[in-house]
Formats: sequence, C-alpha cells, structure tokens
Amino acid sequence: MRYLISVVFICLCGLTFGQMNKINFVEYDLDNGLHVILHQDASTPIVAVSVMYHVGSKNEKPDKTGFAHFFEHLLFEGSENIERGEYDKYIEKAGGTLNANTSNDRTYYFEIMPSNQLELGLWLESERMLHAKVEDVGIETQREVVKEERRLRIDNQPYGTILQETMKRLFKVHPYKWPVIGSMEHLDAAVEADYKNFYADFYVPNNAVLSIAGDLDIEQTKKWIDKYYGSIPRGTKEIYRPNVVEPEMTHEIRDTIYDNIQLPAIIQAYRIPAQGTTEFYAVDMLSTLLSRGGSSRFQKAIVEDQQKALQVGSFPLALEDYSVSLAFAFCNMGIDPSEVEASIDAEVMKVQKELISDEEFQKLRNQIENDFVSSNSRVAGIAESLADYHMYFGDANLINTEIDRYLAVTKEDIRNAAIKYMQPDKRVVLYYLPKVNDAP
Repeated sequence: MRYLISVVFICLCGLTFGQMNKINFVEYDLDNGLHVILHQDASTPIVAVSVMYHVGSKNEKPDKTGFAHFFEHLLFEGSENIERGEYDKYIEKAGGTLNANTSNDRTYYFEIMPSNQLELGLWLESERMLHAKVEDVGIETQREVVKEERRLRIDNQPYGTILQETMKRLFKVHPYKWPVIGSMEHLDAAVEADYKNFYADFYVPNNAVLSIAGDLDIEQTKKWIDKYYGSIPRGTKEIYRPNVVEPEMTHEIRDTIYDNIQLPAIIQAYRIPAQGTTEFYAVDMLSTLLSRGGSSRFQKAIVEDQQKALQVGSFPLALEDYSVSLAFAFCNMGIDPSEVEASIDAEVMKVQKELISDEEFQKLRNQIENDFVSSNSRVAGIAESLADYHMYFGDANLINTEIDRYLAVTKEDIRNAAIKYMQPDKRVVLYYLPKVNDAP
C-alpha cells in the first residue's frame, strides 16, 4: 500500500480550522450514478482528489478472496492512455502525492496536489474508473507485490497475524472472517477473466463517490467532472452486497498462537454493533476511556501501577455490517498472560459496576471534540470523511453532525454497553506466545 507521504507535503496540506467550524459542500449525482461531493477552501493552494468505491473484502466470493486489495495495487498499473509505471509519475511531476487503501468494506484512492493541477487528478481517476489495464502482465507483477506485502506485513511481522487469527474465530459465516489481503492461493488460481469480471462488477460510477476538497472553483470543477466522468457507462449488474447474519456467540473461544516474538501478548475481541448505530458510539467511548492516553484506565492500572504490561490498548474496528472491539496487551518480561488478562477483566468490570466520574466523562467528551477538529483540519481528511459519510450512511453532512451522536452518549450508556457487549462468554481470547522448538 502507498502509505508514505513526505513530512514537507503534509505540512503544506495542514489547513487549520477553528474548533468545529462547519464544513460546507456541494453534492450531486451524474446520470451514470456517480455521486460527487465538492468542498471549497481557498486558504491554501492544495486540493485533494479522491474516489471511494463501495467494494471491500466482504464483497468477494469465498473461493476468490483478496481481489479488492489486489485491485488497490493493480489500478496503479496504468490504463489505455497511461503507460505501465507512469501513473505515479504524473502526480510526482505535478508536485503531488498519491495513495490508496482497502478495508473490509471499501477501497479508496486519492491524490493530494497543487490546486492548479486539479484537472490532471480528475483525468487520472477517470482513467482508473474507465480504462484500467486489467491484463496478465500487470496481474503477474502485482501478484508478486502482494505476496511480498503479506510476507512483510503479516507472515514475518511479529504479532502480524493478530487480526487474521482473531477475525476467523470471531466470524464463522460472514465474509469478515477472511483477511483483507485474502488468500495467496486464490490470487494464484485466478485467471485474467476473473479479474476483468471483478473490475466490471465493482469499479463502476454507480458504486463510487468522487470527493474533492480544497482550493477549487466549484463551477469549473463541475465542467471538468462532466468532461471526464459524464460519459462513463453506468454498471449494468446489481452490486453484490452480502446479506449474511452471523450467529450469536454462545461461548468463549480461546486459543494459543505461537509466533516469532519475545514478549507474550493477549488479545480479547468482541462483536459489537455496526458503525453508525447508537450503541456503537457508546462502545467507542468505552474504548477511549480504557486506553486513550497516559491517564487512561488500562495505562494507569496495568502499565504503571501493576507493571504487568509494556503496552495495553483497546479500540473499535468500525465496520459496515458488524463492528469489533479489540483489546490487546504486550506482557512485561516474566509476567504470565493470565495475570494481564485478569487485570484487563478487572478494569472492564469496574466500568460495568460503577458509573464513570464526571471528570472522566468530561475528558472523554473533550477527546471526541479534539478528534473531530483534527480529522477535519486537512483537505485529505475532509475529502475522505465526506465520502465515508455518504457511502455508509447516505448523509455527507454527518461530517458536521456526527459529533452530536457522540455527545448524546451518557455515562449510563457507557456502563450499559460494557455490560451488554463485554461478556466473557461472547468473545475470542488469544494468547500469543514465543515459539519453542517443539511448538506447532
């Protein structure tokens, strides 16, 4: 994945807004179904051009996993009008950067560039949507790239399999059970026609959001969008969305993973409601209470006072169908994982039994407000948030109002969420232990 952006360019993109300033935007649909969102801010001559496709690993077939992530790579190969290996160079020569990422639910491409290069960015993304090269030479190249990525990021990375091992136990029937990077065997077995079909099915304007933020002229941008995207044909097939109901967990799933590590680790994972639901916000704030910052409960109790762990954390994996709350801890040398697990459970039980203090509650609310200000302080963040909110909830204005959903959460809601979802008989617990000679 293209995650490296120069520090210098990040500084150039740092548009600072006043606290919770309203984000104004224009949105509309083309006749082919492409949803367009435009946010204008002329304070810095920078623009972010992004396209979000509503396709992730959950849209794949069980015997053809890894396609969504594979296309994240493949669509940098070039197009009918862009030679192989030249896509990145267009952006670099224009003084910009580009990146992409894939999740269980969507795939996202973006460029950040000087605003006088906006038309170039629009053309490049239209080429990706209409004329991408999906052919054997690029497929073979990217197969090797993805294999190397898996080796570096998962197979040979200490603790690199945590998410993979957790999700396949937490989900038995839903496609969230397989990793976003997919199966290398499936990618090897796939032929050119499989990839062409995937491209034709999902990379269509009626399955995408074009979101642009920064120094732009609204009317001129609309003309360019019509020029480059208006003639792209609408997809004719129904977009596949899995309609799978995951059975409720009735007992704890506990396992041990032996890895090339030095310090043992413990993982606890719970299925929680989908992002955007009322209870999701309460669980999200619970995770912040437990592990966000030096004064969080996990940090003070388990790391500082008890000195049982080097690091303890908790975060929600926000997903479209079901979300996941995942807690983790890396044990200090000589500390058994069971001791750390007991300490994690004890902190969760405190939240279940007692309302948090007014001081902690106000701190939580302050952290949420700070997160919203930070996420909307750069054009790249604004473009992505607008696309996310439209794609998942059909309401781009949540960029201005979702904070109200968090601030509506009460102390009682947080306690109730802890009681309802942090149940020992509805979780996955993994111990990561250092490999020994006779370990599996």
